[in-house]
Amino acid sequence: MASAVLQPGSNPSRISVKRLSLPVEGMTCASCVGRVERALKKVPGVATAAVNLATERADITFTGPTDAQAAVHAIEGAGYAVREETTELAIAEMTCASCVGRVEKALAKVPGVLEASVNLATERARVRHLAGVVTTADLEAAVEQAGYKSRRLSLGTSNAGDEEAERREGEARALRRSLWTAAILSLPVFILEMGSHLVPAMHHWVMGVLGQQTSWYLQFVLTTLVLFGPGLRFFHKGVPALLRGAPDMNSLVAVGTAAAYGYSLVATFAADVLPQGTANVYFEAAAVIVTLILLGRMLEARAKGRTSQAIKRLVGLQAKTARVMRNGTLAEIALDQVATGDIVLVRPGEKIPVDGEVVEGASYVDESMITGEPVPVAKEAGSEVVGGTINRTGAFSFRVTQVGANTVLAQIIRLVEEAQGSKLPIQALVDKVTMWFVPAVMAAAALTFLVWLVFGPEPALTFALVNAVAVLIIACPCAMGLATPTSIMVGTGRAAELGVLFRKGEALQALRDVSVIAVDKTGTLTKGRPELTDLEPAQGFEYNEVLALVAAVETRSEHPIAEAIVAAAQQRGLTLAAIESFDAVPGFGVSAQVAGRTVAVGADRFMTQLGLDVTGFLATARRLGEQGKSPLYAAIDGRLAAVIAVADPIKETTPAAIKALHALGLKVAMITGDNAATAAAIAKQLGIDEVAAEVLPDGKVAALKKFRVNGARVAFVGDGINDAPALAEADVGLAIGTGTDVAIEAADVVLMSGDLRGVPNAIALSQATIRNIRQNLFWAFAYNALLIPVAAGALYPVNGTLLSPIFAAAAMALSSVFVLGNALRLKRFSAPMAVESRVGAPDSKAVPLQ
Repeated sequence: MASAVLQPGSNPSRISVKRLSLPVEGMTCASCVGRVERALKKVPGVATAAVNLATERADITFTGPTDAQAAVHAIEGAGYAVREETTELAIAEMTCASCVGRVEKALAKVPGVLEASVNLATERARVRHLAGVVTTADLEAAVEQAGYKSRRLSLGTSNAGDEEAERREGEARALRRSLWTAAILSLPVFILEMGSHLVPAMHHWVMGVLGQQTSWYLQFVLTTLVLFGPGLRFFHKGVPALLRGAPDMNSLVAVGTAAAYGYSLVATFAADVLPQGTANVYFEAAAVIVTLILLGRMLEARAKGRTSQAIKRLVGLQAKTARVMRNGTLAEIALDQVATGDIVLVRPGEKIPVDGEVVEGASYVDESMITGEPVPVAKEAGSEVVGGTINRTGAFSFRVTQVGANTVLAQIIRLVEEAQGSKLPIQALVDKVTMWFVPAVMAAAALTFLVWLVFGPEPALTFALVNAVAVLIIACPCAMGLATPTSIMVGTGRAAELGVLFRKGEALQALRDVSVIAVDKTGTLTKGRPELTDLEPAQGFEYNEVLALVAAVETRSEHPIAEAIVAAAQQRGLTLAAIESFDAVPGFGVSAQVAGRTVAVGADRFMTQLGLDVTGFLATARRLGEQGKSPLYAAIDGRLAAVIAVADPIKETTPAAIKALHALGLKVAMITGDNAATAAAIAKQLGIDEVAAEVLPDGKVAALKKFRVNGARVAFVGDGINDAPALAEADVGLAIGTGTDVAIEAADVVLMSGDLRGVPNAIALSQATIRNIRQNLFWAFAYNALLIPVAAGALYPVNGTLLSPIFAAAAMALSSVFVLGNALRLKRFSAPMAVESRVGAPDSKAVPLQ
């Protein structure tokens, strides 16, 4: 744990830590200890450094403020590692982009924190910090010091999702109550004041029946109830933030409404202190501003709830109970009580509760919520099943292999949550601007007040007040803070429904900029296993007759080609006779006696050696060669019987996926270990633009670099262990979800469907999401750039136009609602390679986004 030298009564969050204890990994002997100590002592400000091999910790004393980053860099520079952890916090009471910046800054100041990222839409903070140096309590204290509340979250758990949903629903209920209270109290104030200005009969009635002073008293009472009832939340947050010198949206509302209310208070009870002709009241502005901003907050809360529906649907896919065999009896137990190794029974129509391996029975399982594929998958003994998928037909039992956070569904939920909480590079500029935006707005409001007070027409004080309040209210940066994260949330959620998981949010932006898609051939373009693709019998021979005899011979061989021929015969239900003798001729082929018949299988040179002429199959052999296949020949009883081709067949979905990538304006390249002629044939067949052939597994990274011509950004799609370096090297790595765990861990994007169709879907969604973000940012910034001058009265000298604070509040609320509404359009994104029935998605017709 980190330790500090504290003065009695001091606040730990306000002092400089003098001593730091870091966990060091990779040390094996005393010389390692010496190297780490020497490296640490060279860090500026380090007084002493003591490294303990047994505890694997480095205890460092600083003469000044602790520089944990420098100490970590020194240890890493010496060739060792410092373990890191990531903590996720739920942050409450953030309202705008300024809040985001302040929370991030507070977390970043905690000694040992390496990176802090806060998301306004998800109301979460992800903090990367040194393990054993920073505690959750340290982070929560920093957030509280900044004026907000926080609590730790656990990623990918249904309980966390339920708690979050309950908290948001509680906030929404409180907002609805406050809104209705404010609206009921504000309506009479608005009618009394604005009705008198707009309707002459109303003015006469108010003056004749109530009198001006009584009307003002009534407005004062109702407005006071609004400000110190539903509106008190703005003062609770805004005033302390203002006193800390870190004003936020609440501060703008608090100052604006307090100015209008305070001025009206003086006009009502001490009009003599105001200049002649300036004793006017603006109670209606203060009351209606609070009401309208509460309306905006409520609409925001409702829209935010809709942005996280993908996670809710994912969590909803989890079964609640499972029928488990315990002590010879079948018992229905809660999901959290299921353990690895349990035998679970699943009946037709039920959800599979957890991941496992079928041990008895057979069925068809709908896995569309995981892979995006609509066709149910056959399951039998030995097949793997995934929790959350739906059993369609038969009943079966399976042995549990993964539970809790280790199941595929839990991992998908975690990936989606992490992607939704991440920040794109495009957000960096927004964060810089918004940190200074609120203070700049307050300065602009003060300047507006002074200019109108000095140069404005009479009553100058009234004009100065109204316009300054309008500037304060209209310039709230809510829309700026929501512009990027809401689009990311909806975009990554929609991607999950399409079977595309963004492991890193940054990939959502990077994928939009790629111009070359490099694809590994085996297992990505192709099925990844050899199959019998062609068998053309000669005259006088039957297909099944030849296949059965050839397969019988190949049962003695362990070559992948032999296995493919045997598998093809078994699929046709052919009976394979026993062989009486077997002879292999290296480099030529094999021969055997099968049921009294002589069978030989091999290359054309083997047939020539046997004295057989293959020219009759010349046209077929040429066609197979053009398709990248190597023909084999079969001879039976001394006669040429058939030409055979075994190849790794191209997936049925691959040609359409390549076509879709070309339609998106992308160049497609193939990386393969095949010889150049075979690779060229496959590339021609599929319309692939560039080929890197005869590439060894460790040469894929070099091949990728070759495609980076003129600064082109390259995405790589692969599925094997040997693809991991290339996936990491590419600008964006996309792993086929049916591939290995190593490949998936190295990738930025995971395609759960297991075929290339996910790539154009992912790229099109990336393009749509970034376009949506740019629209949101344009609206948010253009809105403020245009309306702040209007609110300040810039049009008044031209045509006498002034913006009422009430309209300013309405416009401010609508700007956030517009941004959220635009982000929600991504829910209707239509994929280029349409696949029905995805991750919990409701049946609906998707429409393309412009």
